[in-house]
Amino acid sequence: MYFYLILALQGYCVYHCYTNRNQYYWILAIIFLPVIGSLIYLFMNVIQKQDIDKVQQGLTAVINPSKKIIDLEKSFRFAATFENQVALADAYLEAEHFEKAIENYEASLKDVFKEDFYVISRLQEAHYFSSEFDKAKEYAERIKDHQKFEKSRASFLYALTLEKEGSVEAAETRLKTFDAPYARYQERLELAKFFIRNTKTTEARDLLYEIVTESEGMSKTSHRQNRVLIKKAKDLLASGF
Repeated sequence: MYFYLILALQGYCVYHCYTNRNQYYWILAIIFLPVIGSLIYLFMNVIQKQDIDKVQQGLTAVINPSKKIIDLEKSFRFAATFENQVALADAYLEAEHFEKAIENYEASLKDVFKEDFYVISRLQEAHYFSSEFDKAKEYAERIKDHQKFEKSRASFLYALTLEKEGSVEAAETRLKTFDAPYARYQERLELAKFFIRNTKTTEARDLLYEIVTESEGMSKTSHRQNRVLIKKAKDLLASGF
């Protein structure tokens, strides 16, 4: 079994090297140093390259945030497909161009895609952040019976929408579905804020204490990924409300 795994690893690396026209010496390294050569190749030319590409894309978005939208607009003009229009709408939503996002999401809801869960949930989000809570609720209720809805971002935003319209108990019930240990820190922090807004200080304090306590036992990676939310929880707890 071990021998076949090495052969498979070598085969993948040689194929990747050849198809991507990387330096020929990599093939020699992969063949004559099967394990070490293949692992070094993967790190230098597959894993590391992907990470570098992601960083470059992120830097481009920061330095020139309109470039992504311009590129997607060109793609949509070239091929007016459902996928291209939704990708463009996503870029508008990310840039907080809510009106254009809504326009493109709505235009994509046709034919076989007229009940597309993802697009409807994004329409809900765009309307929510446009403070159009009636429309946000309307789109949420259109998909709330879908199997993907219960623990989705759409359900989370629906809970916040319910609170804004005065349905506090219904909002609390839905927000509590996200309260699970060592997970969902964004939603749990919002639940704590919900408790504070609705004068349930004991519940808020208990939840914030749970988050802070959990953070002390996190791996370095998890702590780094959630450090902003953890700090907010600590700050809220220290404020005494």
